[in-house]
Amino acid sequence: MSRVNTKRENKELFVIPERCKECGFCIEFCPMQVLRKSPEINSKGYHPVYIDDIDKCTKCDICGMVCPAFAIGVINTEKKPVELSEGCKSG
Repeated sequence: MSRVNTKRENKELFVIPERCKECGFCIEFCPMQVLRKSPEINSKGYHPVYIDDIDKCTKCDICGMVCPAFAIGVINTEKKPVELSEGCKSG
């Protein structure tokens, strides 16, 4: 039986263009070089980052670790079961 690495499949890369201040840290430190500066301008006058090739992204979250504006990062999309406390359990 082969094991499937589900860590990457349960993560999603996000960008919040309005938070981006065009510092370029995420572009510089991305090991897969999948991020680029957008030709568009956000409301603050900056060119936000965009994801050029999402299929090459390993979802390592280095971009999120180096972003001072919290404009980019990786979130876990895996649905975790909710445990009920003793008072909520029926039966």
